[in-house]
Amino acid sequence: MITGMWHVSFTVSDIDRSIEFYRDVLGLKLVHTQTQNNEYTRKLVGYEDAHLKVAMFDIEGKNDGPSGHFLELVEYVSPEGEHVPIGTAHTRSAHLAFAVSDIYETVEKLKDKGVHFKSEVVSIEAGRNKGGYTIYFLDPDGITLELVQPPNKNEI
Repeated sequence: MITGMWHVSFTVSDIDRSIEFYRDVLGLKLVHTQTQNNEYTRKLVGYEDAHLKVAMFDIEGKNDGPSGHFLELVEYVSPEGEHVPIGTAHTRSAHLAFAVSDIYETVEKLKDKGVHFKSEVVSIEAGRNKGGYTIYFLDPDGITLELVQPPNKNEI
């Protein structure tokens, strides 16, 4: 039986560049880095020559999960992977959404740091998050990330 969430993971092309983005641009807390070049990792990922660089992140003050991190980034040193199409419409694509208290302020701060957004802030007009705001943006590998300002439930 599932008892909780351990982490979400994305494969990236350059772990150092990704650490700089997620830590220095987004402000996530870098919890741990490690190299995995061992037999159990090879068995786990199913590649005989697996050699990984890994970075684990959390949100400052939000260490709620059993792993101590919610986001894991992995660079495959070996084997060399292929780039998959960018875009959320593709099967097997994924994205990660971050909650923010002021989406407009957050977007401006990230734009000042060179972050690429896919649109302007969108007002959520239907569904369970009606009254909130959202926007998609991209990390250095083109991975889609999202900001969500939840609706003020007192106004609904």
